Amino acid sequence: MATLEIKNLHARVAEDDGEQILRGVDLEVKSGEIHALMGPNGSGKSTTSKIIAGHPAYEVTEGEILLHLEDDDFGDLDIPDDVRTWNLLELEPNERAALGIFLGFQYPAEIEGVTMTNFLRTALNAKIDEREELLFGEDEEAEEEEAGYDTSPMEGNVDDGEVGVAEFQKLLKEKMELLDMDEKFMQRYLNAGFSGGEKKQNEVLQAAILEPSIAVLDEIDSGLDIDRLQDVSKGINALRDEQGTGILQITHYQRILEYVEPDHVHIMLDGKVVKSGDASLASDLEDKGYDWVREEVYEAA
Repeated sequence: MATLEIKNLHARVAEDDGEQILRGVDLEVKSGEIHALMGPNGSGKSTTSKIIAGHPAYEVTEGEILLHLEDDDFGDLDIPDDVRTWNLLELEPNERAALGIFLGFQYPAEIEGVTMTNFLRTALNAKIDEREELLFGEDEEAEEEEAGYDTSPMEGNVDDGEVGVAEFQKLLKEKMELLDMDEKFMQRYLNAGFSGGEKKQNEVLQAAILEPSIAVLDEIDSGLDIDRLQDVSKGINALRDEQGTGILQITHYQRILEYVEPDHVHIMLDGKVVKSGDASLASDLEDKGYDWVREEVYEAA
């Protein structure tokens, strides 16, 4: 199990006189939990997600983001005691990902010429190499290989990386079956020509392959019709139930929470988490909007 702990996080846009956006965010997400982070536009939800992942457009001015790892976070790896707590703000985005942080994008990029299969296997092998280097100081960067491709150039070299082509194909089929996805996705270029719903399903598939400890999903429900919403929700529940992934679900609407029931709901206003509760809090927002929260918070201040 892993715990993501955000303590008194302040941040602004990383430019001269950049706008202060976060003003003291406190939040804790554990593996196996589902948290919903809600709030009006401009409250700091997406900024929080990007800072967790290490986006360079923001500068943290105060606070810290800690990731606490338990010894069962990475299968049969025995994590040394002195490297079980990490300050993510001191790590590069790829290092954060290697330790189990995943960010699902609101608007996933399209990349022509790179197949889903090749992209996912490359990402998985890169994560494994980076993680071992961080935890054990082992640089297992593959030696330069002059041999050509033994498989299709779109699938990469069969010997490149810890997870070979055949092993990865088996893993990919298992994950796609778990998420009830059509195998036609496997040979398509990454997100190229995908519908909005297919792109969001692909984000969930990436999380299923990489098996993060904590997945931050930024408005993954935006633009989905009811059928796709149910498909994506099924995938999110599978991440939690089958892999034990902790979910920080950023959303504007209560409707996805009808399918992905959160353990905790948090409301952000003006760069802070001002109120937390159980799933009923999302229903209250659906009925009454945010004004009652503002009145409750600012009248008490």
